[in-house]
Amino acid sequence: MYMSKLPEQYLSIKTRFKGYFRAVDNLGKAVRSAGPIDKKTSHLIQLAAAAAIKSEGSVHSHTRRALDEGAKTEEIYHAIILLTSTIGFPNVSAALSWADDILQGRGSKNNFTSRIR
Repeated sequence: MYMSKLPEQYLSIKTRFKGYFRAVDNLGKAVRSAGPIDKKTSHLIQLAAAAAIKSEGSVHSHTRRALDEGAKTEEIYHAIILLTSTIGFPNVSAALSWADDILQGRGSKNNFTSRIR
């Protein structure tokens, strides 16, 4: 993960509340390793959950983390677009724009849109 890309608020919490941050970090590791779902898929699931609760920071985080685990741009977009009938088009649109903040920063190409036209 690229530390320079982490939000200031995240870094502030990590510095000011070390014990709390370790506990949250350990919880995330524990739940990801508790079952058969691989890391990439777990971050795609968490990305979808972040979009559903309209958490821009979490969409950024799980987009980054899914990419770090090998997710393709198309998989990021698909995880979000799958939510349309659940969270509605406006929320999907917002989540796509938040994912794009990260994807465009990494120079990702979008081959998914041409397939869904």
